[in-house]
Amino acid sequence: MRLLSSSLAPLALIAALAVSAPATAQEAPAAPAPAAATSAVSPQGQPKLIVAVSVDQFSADLFAQYREHFTKGFTRLLQGAVFASGFQSHAATETCPGHSTLLTGVHPSRTGITANSWFMPGIGRAEKEVYCVEDETNPKSTPDKPVVSAAHLKAPTLGDLMKKRNPKTINAAVSAKDRAAVMMSGHDTDAVYWIGPKGFTTFENRKITKAVEAENAVMARRVAAGDGALPVPGWCGNVDRATPIKDFTIGTYRFPLAAGDFNAYSNGPRIDTATAEMAVRMVDELGMGKDAVPDVLSVSFSATDKVGHAFGTEGVEMCIQMNVLDEALATLFDALDARGIDYEVVLSADHGGFDAPERQKLRGNPDAARIDPALSAKELAAAVSQETGITVKNGPLFYGAGEAGSVWFSAELTPDQKQKVMAALVARLKTNPQIAAVYTQDQIMQWPEPKGNPQDWTMEQKVRASFVPGRSGEVQMLTVRGVVPGKPAPFKVASHGSPWDYDRRVPMLFWRKGMVGFEQPTPVETVDIAPTLAATVGLTAPAGTWDGRCLDIDAGEADSCRR
Repeated sequence: MRLLSSSLAPLALIAALAVSAPATAQEAPAAPAPAAATSAVSPQGQPKLIVAVSVDQFSADLFAQYREHFTKGFTRLLQGAVFASGFQSHAATETCPGHSTLLTGVHPSRTGITANSWFMPGIGRAEKEVYCVEDETNPKSTPDKPVVSAAHLKAPTLGDLMKKRNPKTINAAVSAKDRAAVMMSGHDTDAVYWIGPKGFTTFENRKITKAVEAENAVMARRVAAGDGALPVPGWCGNVDRATPIKDFTIGTYRFPLAAGDFNAYSNGPRIDTATAEMAVRMVDELGMGKDAVPDVLSVSFSATDKVGHAFGTEGVEMCIQMNVLDEALATLFDALDARGIDYEVVLSADHGGFDAPERQKLRGNPDAARIDPALSAKELAAAVSQETGITVKNGPLFYGAGEAGSVWFSAELTPDQKQKVMAALVARLKTNPQIAAVYTQDQIMQWPEPKGNPQDWTMEQKVRASFVPGRSGEVQMLTVRGVVPGKPAPFKVASHGSPWDYDRRVPMLFWRKGMVGFEQPTPVETVDIAPTLAATVGLTAPAGTWDGRCLDIDAGEADSCRR
């Protein structure tokens, strides 16, 4: 996926954005006068607003690397309950499955979200790929231009359960990515927004509101005006150096914004600022946190992932992004404080990430490498076809492989042919030194759902936790540690999605005014977030609702799981 573009968006587009919004739109949501005296919140009381924050691709490694430099929005989170070793426990460490665990409390094997997209070889349309938040039954929908829907999500979110208990609960979400906003909010929602070609947008059957129009107008003016390079904090000096990759370099980019380039704006650090502003506008427009019925606001900041893919995790680009993220969090939290809202925050991530292997090799990791082109679906299919003599008339022999880590077989294959092709493929994969493990669906479905400490899970347990029959590929291929999928190109140098801990480990931070904070190194899971937040709002659910457990997030005498 190309993350930044040197091409300029037409100025007519920017002008149209500005015209579509009220002329009085402000540069940021206006804060009310400071609330009259607000007392410390009792740890036993229920918050009026749950703020669930996801930072896309925010690994535990990034958190550890930059936490000492955070001075703004992260400051309060570091005074709360800090679980430095949270886990997206499953193998398929991608955006959609990761976000699906955060507020459902169950692993992807139960959310039904096995990947960002999967293949359905027998589907009756030209595109066999299905996007995770796409309504593929809609003839207008394609994986690249989806008609967005939550239909593929099989589990209820915290917001869904809270609205079922009391329909007055407001369940809202915002992100630069549609899949992040949809996976965190779920099915029963009041407002869900993400970035489209012209600014924040929403579901096909809904209209954007005045608040969205106002933020879109602000963004349009910023894009039309352009901007210089983003400031480099003084603590970025050690990572501000060029690393060559083919005929280009990474490590020194500062995100200058050419006038009219909305693509660059929406795929760089500035989009986190806009996401925070949009979240505040939603709080005001929806009246969130104003009554005795607790609400849920999900905010997914996407720029860390966009920067990580484009430039890797260890250059000045990520250092700049960490500073902008810290400021964006402050924008959100300061606005909630100014409104006198009693809120509880959790911050985590959908997955981690790995740096560009070219830079990894320069920094003490000789095993880092790009994926072998022989592992692509095209090359594997050609080799297997030659070996077995089996071909199909329409399309490839199988889909996926390579970056996908999963293989889906052509619908044209007879059962006998598929078995022969599968056997040949598995044998070939096992001989490749970049492959750590290969499993078939029949093997995987014999394994029980995993339990226990996520840090100690076997490869089989990781795979089982993200396997969904009918959606996951019938063959799962897992690469060895340090292998990065994809070919390098400008603005596309690094990725994630492996079963290794640099992709699985994420921080989990909880904060609320008045709580007694602590640091806890014991490994926990992102599926623990939903039952933990449910306890704070007094929501009970039948046994088996969650794969996770409630975490006692207050170091005081009271147990926050028993209120």
